[in-house]
Amino acid sequence: MAMRESHAVVYKRCGCTERSGRCPRLLEDGHGSWYFAVQIRGLSGCRERARRGGYASAGEAEQAGRQLIAAEQGGPIGTGCTVAQWLRYWLATDQGIRPRTRQGYADHVRLHLVPALGRIMLSELSHCDVRRMFTALAGRRNRYGRPLATATLERIRATLRAALNEAVREGLIDSNPARALRLPAAPRPRAQVWTDRWVAAWKATGERPTVAVWTIPQLVAFLDDVREDPLFPLWWLAALRGLRRGELAGLRWVDLSLERAELAVVQQLVHVGGKLVPFPPKSAASRRTVALDSETVRLLRRHERDRRAEKIHRGEAWDDTAHVFTRTDGAPVAPDYLTYRFHKLVRRSGLPPVRLHDLRHGAVTLALAAHVDLSVVQDQVGHASIVLTADTYTSVLPELHHRAAGATARLVLSAARGTARKVLRGRCGWMTQV
Repeated sequence: MAMRESHAVVYKRCGCTERSGRCPRLLEDGHGSWYFAVQIRGLSGCRERARRGGYASAGEAEQAGRQLIAAEQGGPIGTGCTVAQWLRYWLATDQGIRPRTRQGYADHVRLHLVPALGRIMLSELSHCDVRRMFTALAGRRNRYGRPLATATLERIRATLRAALNEAVREGLIDSNPARALRLPAAPRPRAQVWTDRWVAAWKATGERPTVAVWTIPQLVAFLDDVREDPLFPLWWLAALRGLRRGELAGLRWVDLSLERAELAVVQQLVHVGGKLVPFPPKSAASRRTVALDSETVRLLRRHERDRRAEKIHRGEAWDDTAHVFTRTDGAPVAPDYLTYRFHKLVRRSGLPPVRLHDLRHGAVTLALAAHVDLSVVQDQVGHASIVLTADTYTSVLPELHHRAAGATARLVLSAARGTARKVLRGRCGWMTQV
């Protein structure tokens, strides 16, 4: 394959090892992945062919190739390159980065890291340079006029650390100057239940918690209000089983086993390069089997009948993607659309606002209210650690606080009945009245 300098060649490959020649299925969408090949000056200082693959589209592969070419402009990628050159090279070649994560990394590189550190030679980057950048970022305002959040600063540092760790592995620098940097600890957001007092404050001032959870009556009111919405089974699943929006959008009929009352989370839909692309779940723990109750099974069976009727009605105009939740033409729904649609439905309902992801918090709260074991809840929502489940998602409904208080008092009073009359009879008036 001939290549001109400063030109990326793209092509498609698959893993069909049983075929000796070009696989005819490469013409099919979704079969195989796209690669790019370019000529650049490598880490050794010599011109060499760089080939990377795993891209979802030809455009995405070509863009990555152009980024790699741009990264070496002004000098080779090696010990004499700048921080900007290395960051662009790293973004274009590291195939271990998930698409949405890569998008966040690219924003951090473009908006913060290159402007502050880009002109510094990679081998000369120091801890003081990094600290000076973050000091400046801490005083910067976002588009809403507020200081950058601690969590945002931590994510920017994570991007820089990942890029510099790779430079250490390549032998370009001896140590990572971002490793020892200390930032203020970002508080973990805790969900606030929409109690009567919080609702009153919201109505009076517009103040709302960062993460909020509906009470059971509020959730029932919402589900009743959206009962006729075409995506009602999706809202039901999000509220009761805690699936993420990408998992809901990526759910296919083949992933459902209504006979066994189960669904399998095996993929999620992600918006990449203007297209919806299926990717594995967020983590190994996120790949899971979720049990379904009889009411959920009934709703999904009715939804399946409605989809079949709509497919027959539309005929060739139906985009048969085999997804459970689709648009009116059969195409899968985008995760961003689900966020937009949910926000619109919440506003229409008049209920206090929650985000779509907050239904996931609420699902855990409901499970705890139903006395479900925490380890079972962990498996339900796909957390790798039970600590994360306990620390982040266990905002407890007010009635559980009262139930716990009553149970504690009953435990003490029960013990008092068994022993107090014998030991303290007449000494403590309240004991004799128990």
